[in-house]
Amino acid sequence: MFYWFLKKILLGPLLNVLFRPWVDGEEHVPKQGGAILASNHLSFSDSFFLPLVVERRITFPAKMEYFTGTGIKGRLTAAFFRGVGQIPIDRSGGQASEAAIEAGLKVLRRGDLFGIYPEGTRSPDGRLYKGKTGVARMALEAKVPVLPVAMIDTDKAQPTGRVIPKIMRIGVRIGRPMDFSRYDGMQDDRFVLRSITDEIMYELMLLSGQEYVDVYAASVKDRVAARAKEIGSGAAALAHHLQEEAAARIERVQQRRAEAAEKAEQSDAGEADPTEDSVEDESAAAGPAQPAGGSSRATA
Repeated sequence: MFYWFLKKILLGPLLNVLFRPWVDGEEHVPKQGGAILASNHLSFSDSFFLPLVVERRITFPAKMEYFTGTGIKGRLTAAFFRGVGQIPIDRSGGQASEAAIEAGLKVLRRGDLFGIYPEGTRSPDGRLYKGKTGVARMALEAKVPVLPVAMIDTDKAQPTGRVIPKIMRIGVRIGRPMDFSRYDGMQDDRFVLRSITDEIMYELMLLSGQEYVDVYAASVKDRVAARAKEIGSGAAALAHHLQEEAAARIERVQQRRAEAAEKAEQSDAGEADPTEDSVEDESAAAGPAQPAGGSSRATA
């Protein structure tokens, strides 16, 4: 109920007016029955604009952090994602990944549309990255088609880190359904899963026009984060070194000033009032002292 309230009354009309989203290939979405919409992932807003242009309801997985926040903001976020029917997933791998796939299969088996981002995370630089094989496994196990979807310019409207989107037109391209029934019963073959996933990513590359990179986006983000941390640590060490050096220079300057002041005091003391020796020197320069009356006896 909340999903349709947001789409038809509260949020949808506003997004349509502001961003005027265009869609190409909407006719490829089946009118009924389960199907996977496998999309590139450029922005947080992808999960808003894709459901906006597709008439049927789409359920997306959402990372667990959106459902476990604390405080007023955390509770409101969790309520919003639950209200729109998103399902929480743990992206830590292993058994958590199995649980995420099972949650998606439940959606598909009841005949609904399931949206997924094969890259597993938002693109760090606008390029298309290697897909994870969960999308292929769900397609084989649920026996449903995969529709490749390209989001256009959502990264320009709301790049990572930007809260309020830039008002501009965005687009959605939906490709023809991809049928993988030829691989029935091979959902446990990792080579088959990789082949299907690569085929899906190739279609996404053609639809989006993105450059394809054959590595996982998450690994690129990890390297970038590690490099940033390394640079930050190096910068901190350099700043600490410069601070120590500056303090040492200040101390040397103060010491030299103190020494100069001490020498000046000593010099001033040597040039003070004339001493007894200087008085005697002045007397000698005036000539020997004569007794009173001596001059008259000499001339007598």
